[in-house]
Amino acid sequence: MADIEVIIEGGGWPPEAERLVERVASAALEACGEPDARVCVLLTDDAAIQKLNAQFRAKDKPTNVLSFPAPEIPGDPAPQLGDLALAGETCAREAREEGKTLPDHLSHLVVHGVLHLCGYDHETAEEAEEMEDFEREILSTLGIADPYAESEPAGGAS
Repeated sequence: MADIEVIIEGGGWPPEAERLVERVASAALEACGEPDARVCVLLTDDAAIQKLNAQFRAKDKPTNVLSFPAPEIPGDPAPQLGDLALAGETCAREAREEGKTLPDHLSHLVVHGVLHLCGYDHETAEEAEEMEDFEREILSTLGIADPYAESEPAGGAS
Protein backbone atom coordinates (compact mmCIF):
# COMPACT_ATOMS: atom_id res chain seq x y z
CA MET A 1 0.00 0.00 0.00
CA ALA A 2 1.27 3.46 -0.92
CA ASP A 3 2.55 5.72 1.83
CA ILE A 4 1.27 9.23 1.08
CA GLU A 5 2.23 11.97 3.51
CA VAL A 6 0.26 15.20 3.12
CA ILE A 7 1.46 18.41 4.76
CA ILE A 8 -0.81 21.47 4.70
CA GLU A 9 0.99 24.76 5.30
CA GLY A 10 -1.43 27.34 3.96
CA GLY A 11 -3.08 28.17 0.69
CA GLY A 12 -6.72 28.00 1.82
CA TRP A 13 -7.17 24.32 0.98
CA PRO A 14 -10.60 22.78 1.63
CA PRO A 15 -10.96 20.42 4.62
CA GLU A 16 -11.21 17.33 2.39
CA ALA A 17 -7.93 18.11 0.58
CA GLU A 18 -5.77 15.72 2.62
CA ARG A 19 -8.01 12.67 2.07
CA LEU A 20 -8.50 13.56 -1.59
CA VAL A 21 -4.73 13.83 -2.20
CA GLU A 22 -4.10 10.50 -0.46
CA ARG A 23 -6.76 8.73 -2.55
CA VAL A 24 -5.72 10.26 -5.87
CA ALA A 25 -1.97 9.82 -5.34
CA SER A 26 -2.52 6.17 -4.35
CA ALA A 27 -4.55 5.55 -7.51
CA ALA A 28 -1.87 7.19 -9.68
CA LEU A 29 0.90 5.17 -8.03
CA GLU A 30 -1.09 1.96 -8.51
CA ALA A 31 -1.58 2.80 -12.21
CA CYS A 32 2.16 3.43 -12.56
CA GLY A 33 3.01 0.06 -11.04
CA GLU A 34 4.34 1.63 -7.85
CA PRO A 35 1.68 0.60 -5.31
CA ASP A 36 4.11 0.52 -2.37
CA ALA A 37 5.90 3.78 -3.10
CA ARG A 38 6.20 6.71 -0.72
CA VAL A 39 5.35 10.27 -1.75
CA CYS A 40 5.17 13.46 0.27
CA VAL A 41 2.73 16.16 -0.88
CA LEU A 42 2.96 19.74 0.36
CA LEU A 43 -0.21 21.81 0.03
CA THR A 44 0.93 25.38 0.45
CA ASP A 45 0.44 28.88 -0.88
CA ASP A 46 1.65 30.83 -3.88
CA ALA A 47 4.43 32.61 -1.95
CA ALA A 48 6.03 29.32 -0.87
CA ILE A 49 5.71 27.82 -4.35
CA GLN A 50 7.24 30.94 -5.88
CA LYS A 51 10.30 30.52 -3.62
CA LEU A 52 10.64 26.85 -4.55
CA ASN A 53 10.15 27.60 -8.25
CA ALA A 54 12.84 30.32 -8.11
CA GLN A 55 15.28 28.15 -6.17
CA PHE A 56 14.93 24.92 -8.15
CA ARG A 57 13.78 26.05 -11.61
CA ALA A 58 15.07 29.65 -11.80
CA LYS A 59 11.49 30.84 -12.43
CA ASP A 60 10.57 33.57 -9.96
CA LYS A 61 6.79 33.13 -10.12
CA PRO A 62 4.19 30.83 -8.61
CA THR A 63 3.07 27.72 -10.46
CA ASN A 64 0.37 25.14 -9.79
CA VAL A 65 2.46 22.02 -9.04
CA LEU A 66 6.14 21.19 -8.67
CA SER A 67 7.56 17.69 -8.58
CA PHE A 68 10.86 16.69 -7.00
CA PRO A 69 11.87 13.12 -7.86
CA ALA A 70 13.95 11.37 -5.21
CA PRO A 71 17.14 9.55 -6.10
CA GLU A 72 16.68 5.83 -6.60
CA ILE A 73 17.97 3.60 -3.82
CA PRO A 74 18.64 0.09 -5.15
CA GLY A 75 16.83 -2.64 -3.25
CA ASP A 76 14.44 -0.29 -1.44
CA PRO A 77 11.20 -2.32 -1.17
CA ALA A 78 9.07 0.82 -0.72
CA PRO A 79 10.84 3.49 -2.74
CA GLN A 80 10.58 7.15 -1.89
CA LEU A 81 9.54 8.44 -5.32
CA GLY A 82 9.77 12.08 -4.34
CA ASP A 83 7.81 15.11 -3.31
CA LEU A 84 5.07 17.27 -4.78
CA ALA A 85 4.23 20.85 -3.85
CA LEU A 86 0.99 22.57 -4.87
CA ALA A 87 -0.03 26.23 -4.59
CA GLY A 88 -3.52 26.85 -3.23
CA GLU A 89 -4.26 30.24 -4.73
CA THR A 90 -3.00 29.27 -8.19
CA CYS A 91 -4.93 25.98 -8.17
CA ALA A 92 -8.15 27.73 -7.06
CA ARG A 93 -7.76 30.48 -9.68
CA GLU A 94 -7.10 27.97 -12.47
CA ALA A 95 -10.12 25.89 -11.44
CA ARG A 96 -12.37 28.98 -11.54
CA GLU A 97 -10.96 30.15 -14.89
CA GLU A 98 -11.39 26.68 -16.42
CA GLY A 99 -14.89 26.14 -15.00
CA LYS A 100 -13.80 23.14 -12.91
CA THR A 101 -14.26 22.28 -9.28
CA LEU A 102 -11.21 22.71 -7.06
CA PRO A 103 -11.29 19.02 -6.02
CA ASP A 104 -11.27 17.90 -9.67
CA HIS A 105 -8.48 20.30 -10.61
CA LEU A 106 -6.46 19.32 -7.54
CA SER A 107 -6.95 15.65 -8.46
CA HIS A 108 -5.65 16.31 -11.97
CA LEU A 109 -2.59 18.16 -10.68
CA VAL A 110 -1.78 15.41 -8.17
CA VAL A 111 -2.01 12.77 -10.92
CA HIS A 112 0.15 14.97 -13.16
CA GLY A 113 2.77 15.39 -10.43
CA VAL A 114 2.82 11.69 -9.54
CA LEU A 115 3.33 10.80 -13.20
CA HIS A 116 6.36 13.11 -13.25
CA LEU A 117 7.71 11.25 -10.19
CA CYS A 118 7.16 8.00 -12.08
CA GLY A 119 9.26 9.23 -14.99
CA TYR A 120 6.67 10.69 -17.36
CA ASP A 121 7.29 14.06 -19.00
CA HIS A 122 5.83 16.35 -21.64
CA GLU A 123 8.85 17.90 -23.32
CA THR A 124 7.80 16.66 -26.77
CA ALA A 125 4.35 16.46 -28.36
CA GLU A 126 4.54 12.65 -28.28
CA GLU A 127 5.44 12.61 -24.56
CA ALA A 128 2.69 15.13 -23.81
CA GLU A 129 0.09 13.04 -25.62
CA GLU A 130 1.16 9.87 -23.80
CA MET A 131 1.13 11.62 -20.41
CA GLU A 132 -2.23 13.30 -21.01
CA ASP A 133 -3.80 10.01 -22.14
CA PHE A 134 -2.54 8.31 -18.97
CA GLU A 135 -3.85 11.20 -16.84
CA ARG A 136 -7.29 10.86 -18.45
CA GLU A 137 -7.27 7.10 -17.85
CA ILE A 138 -6.36 7.44 -14.16
CA LEU A 139 -8.82 10.29 -13.55
CA SER A 140 -11.64 8.37 -15.25
CA THR A 141 -11.19 5.53 -12.73
CA LEU A 142 -11.79 8.15 -10.03
CA GLY A 143 -14.92 9.49 -11.73
CA ILE A 144 -13.25 12.71 -12.83
CA ALA A 145 -13.92 14.19 -16.27
CA ASP A 146 -11.25 14.73 -18.91
CA PRO A 147 -9.26 17.77 -17.70
CA TYR A 148 -8.23 18.60 -21.26
CA ALA A 149 -11.77 18.73 -22.65
CA GLU A 150 -12.99 22.19 -23.54
CA SER A 151 -15.04 23.61 -20.72
CA GLU A 152 -16.98 26.81 -20.43
CA PRO A 153 -15.14 29.39 -18.33
CA ALA A 154 -16.72 30.44 -15.05
CA GLY A 155 -19.34 33.09 -15.60
CA GLY A 156 -20.87 31.43 -18.65
CA ALA A 157 -20.98 32.42 -22.28
CA SER A 158 -21.97 35.88 -23.39
